[in-house]
Amino acid sequence: MAEAKLAPNLPQWMIDHANRYISSGGTDGHMYSANPPGYGPMVVPSLMLTTTGRKSGEKYMFPLYYGQVGNSYLIIASKGGAPEHPGWYRNLQAHPEAEVQVGTKKIKVKARTASGEERAKLWQQALTFWPPYADYQKKTDREIPVVVLDPV
Repeated sequence: MAEAKLAPNLPQWMIDHANRYISSGGTDGHMYSANPPGYGPMVVPSLMLTTTGRKSGEKYMFPLYYGQVGNSYLIIASKGGAPEHPGWYRNLQAHPEAEVQVGTKKIKVKARTASGEERAKLWQQALTFWPPYADYQKKTDREIPVVVLDPV
């Protein structure tokens, strides 16, 4: 993932988190300490997702919270409840092949959006590792995508 760069326009806390993750090779930043308003302190597992830009073709990295489903990873395209999907999700829609770094482990994955009963089940799982997703869903009219990253 050396040719990849941090996605543009990330908030400063995400830049700081990603830089720690990258500079440590994944030994620092995998477990992220957060203090979301109304929830109190929590520790959340995070990964680094590298996508291919849908317009530029360049490789971009995004730090994201995740859960596990068997050998696959579960991420949520919440964008904090914004009305539009995050750029990384739109990149995956155009180019589902991606890479993740989970701690010190780097693997190639193929992304797919869960639907129906699978989405409902995985959404509930996501609320266990990041409860604020429920608040984000209330802020937007779009159904927040649940993405499964399957190893390839």
